[in-house]
Amino acid sequence: MSKVKIYHNPRCRKSRETLELIRSKGVEPEIVLYLDKVPSAAELKLLLAKLDMNIQDIIREEEALYKQKLKGLLLNDDEWIDILRENPKLIQRPIVVSGSRAIIGRPPENVLKLF
Repeated sequence: MSKVKIYHNPRCRKSRETLELIRSKGVEPEIVLYLDKVPSAAELKLLLAKLDMNIQDIIREEEALYKQKLKGLLLNDDEWIDILRENPKLIQRPIVVSGSRAIIGRPPENVLKLF
């Protein structure tokens, strides 16, 4: 199995549950605390490719910041990436990467598709 990496927020219950599920499979993933170590633009683009998703698919639309200031804006991918880098709490979590594939751990059981 490829090395596993989790973009993790320890304050998020779903992120903690996903991490525990990965560990229950005998895997100790690389943990990226993405709120502290914000992914670069290139890293976000690579994650999108591995997720096979569009930028809108990884935005947490339930966040107050999104609802109050960003909802309905017509921005290109690079503009959204800049916003996500400035406000990483808007990135869906957790994102788990294994090799050339990635998945959002919502629900946590989604990550089982990587094993």
